[in-house]
Formats: sequence, structure tokens, C-alpha cells
Amino acid sequence: MIQAQDSTEPETPAMSSIYDRLGVRVIVNAKGPATRLSGAILPDEVAQAMAEAAQACVEIAELQATAGAIIAEATGAEAGYVTSGAAAGLLLGTAACVTRLDPGKMNRLPDTGGMKAEVVMVRSQRNFYDHAVRAAGVRIVEVGIADRFSGAGVRDAEAWELADAITDRTAAIHYVAQPWSRPILPEVVRVAGAAGIPVLVDAAAQLPPAENLRRFIREGADLVVFSGGKALRGPQASGILCGRRDLVMAAALQHLDLDIDWHLWSPPPALIDKARLPGAPHHGVGRPCKVGKEEIVGLLTALRLFLAQDPVVRRNSWLAQIQQIAAGLRGVPYASARVVEEGEVPLLELALDAGARLDALGLVEQLQRGIPPIHVDHARLSDGVIRCNPMCLRQDDPALIARRLCDLLRA
Repeated sequence: MIQAQDSTEPETPAMSSIYDRLGVRVIVNAKGPATRLSGAILPDEVAQAMAEAAQACVEIAELQATAGAIIAEATGAEAGYVTSGAAAGLLLGTAACVTRLDPGKMNRLPDTGGMKAEVVMVRSQRNFYDHAVRAAGVRIVEVGIADRFSGAGVRDAEAWELADAITDRTAAIHYVAQPWSRPILPEVVRVAGAAGIPVLVDAAAQLPPAENLRRFIREGADLVVFSGGKALRGPQASGILCGRRDLVMAAALQHLDLDIDWHLWSPPPALIDKARLPGAPHHGVGRPCKVGKEEIVGLLTALRLFLAQDPVVRRNSWLAQIQQIAAGLRGVPYASARVVEEGEVPLLELALDAGARLDALGLVEQLQRGIPPIHVDHARLSDGVIRCNPMCLRQDDPALIARRLCDLLRA
């Protein structure tokens, strides 16, 4: 298939002056709030709140305690905490499950000698992000064979297999929340509860719907992690860790700056109950995952706005953008566009026929080489399909995307 150069004239949308001065290209993000593409676009109110927070100093532990109460109310958890992203939440959550409230163990991580240092995980849920779990010093024990994904059968891991993998070395079960995840979470919680070990849920991208903020805690998870820079539209370097108070406390102890004399250290009891500790640990394994006052305030502002927004209005706004792209592609030869409304976020799928001027890979390459670069979801390239996600599109982006696609496919 010929992969011709883009012959269209550059289309330059309004650019942020700071990126213009830095010489960094502003892109059109039709992939969605991916970290490599800098996440969501902040609402003005979030950006303003962060700017205001930057103009004064506070005690981070006090700010985190306040944030924790707000997060707990939103999630139904006993406690909450703001992290520097979902992956940081996985590291902190795993560390908390390993050490609990033992500052001696906290000081030794990631050396887990003599500790419970295994985390059980369903094989079909393994992913790049569980490196954050292993970074705490644990070993992941895989369970099950995902025949339903390999095409060799219909089975995945089952609850009894998780129970069979639990030993006196098991610190936690790590569960990745997806609509297709098996076993279902309540079955996993039942197994973990019988063994007296916590369940850490990665729900980084499980918003919307908003009810998922409470769902996993309601189903019995001990710790849940959400991204702050995706659907919440908070700072990219922010996330939520929520769950059992003792585990959130252990996570905070391994994250906060603790370079202070014990007698002068007075953390808010709602966050850290000093009376339960023989002494303060050193800087913990999560200390490199620092989160600033700006991110904490930005995340709280974004969470409030997300909960206040009518989900029907939010979805209809996304749907209108996707429909605008689809309408602009009518009549394009050897290509068919359809709007997919199966999930919470409507998508556009563009399928290319054999006679198309570019194959899917060539089309994606040309989109990214244009001015401005356009990034799409290319997870289905092998099927000859590209996808557009509306979550990070600006007002003029749908028309620009449709116009560029037409130019590339009709040239």
C-alpha cells in the first residue's frame, strides 16, 4: 500500500503562547487522556484553583487530611489520599499491604526479606502498569490460563485458583478492574477475606460512570486507585487512593516528607494516628512520588466538578463531537465511518477497505506528521480500523480531523 506524503496545507489552531514560546507543538488529541499525550485538558476552574494554591504555603499532611475526607465522602471509603498518579497509587497501596503500620518494615522496602512479599494476580490481568506493584519489592504470583483470550477455549482464572495460590507469603491480591475481568470482584473479595489479606484494585481508567467511584469499595475492595488526569480532568500528575483507614495511613507514612523531630511532628489524626506508631519511619519507598499542593487542590476541584456535572450532558457533548467527525467523512472513498455508542464514552471507528489510498498504519503516520499533529487510537490497526476518542477534543478539533482525513484519503 502506498504511503504518500501529506500534501495538505498546514492547519494551525490557536496555540497556547507558552508552548509557542517553547517551540513545542500543540497536538490534536483524538486518542483520549493518555499520559504520553499529556492527559486531559484542565477546566478553567481547575487551572485557576491550582494557580491560587501555588501562591501560599501549607502543611501537606493537613492538606492531605482534608483531601482524604473529601475523597472518602465521594467514594464511600474509610479514608482517601491524593497521589501523583494512578501508578503511584499502586506502588503506595502495595507498600501499605506489605508493611501495614510497621515503620521498621517501611524502612527496609524494597528489601522484603522476612515479610509477606507475594501479590497474587490473575494472569489475564497482567499489564505494563503492574511494574508499579513490583517496585515495592514484591513478586507477582500469576494465576489461571486465559484460554478465552488466546482463542483456545472459554475459561479464565477462577476464584478457587486464587485461593489455592495464597500462602503465608501473600501480602495482597491485585485486581485490574475492567468490564471483562474474571473472576468478578466480589468473588475475589470473598477469597481474600477468608484468608485475611487485602484486595488492591486498579480502577485507573474506570471513570465514567461516576458511580464507579463508589462501586469497588461497595463490592469489598480494601484499596482502590483512580487516575486524576483522565475523565476527572484533574492534573495529569494526580490520582486517588482510597480504602481502609489503616492501609491509607500506611501509604501516607511511606509517601510524606518525614524529616522532622518526633516531638514536633503533629500529623492530623484523621490521616495518621501517631499513637499507633512506636516512632516515625524514614522517607519511604513512595517518597519519590511527591505530590504538590497544586495537584492536591486541582484534583479536589476536578472531582467536585466531575460529580456536579450531569452525566447525560457530558456524554451528549462527546457524542456531538464524534457525530461531527462522522458527518464530515461522508462520501470518502474506500472508507466507512461509524459511531460506536456501546460504552460510556462514544467513539468513532473508521474502517479502510482494500482499495484505500493509505492503509491504517500509513494513515495514522500521516496524521501524526501533519501540522498540527493529530493523534488517534490505533489499537485496532491490524483490523484496518482507527478510532477517535472525544475526551480531549477542543471545539474546532472535530472539523479539523474530518478535513484532514478527507484530504489524505481523497488525494
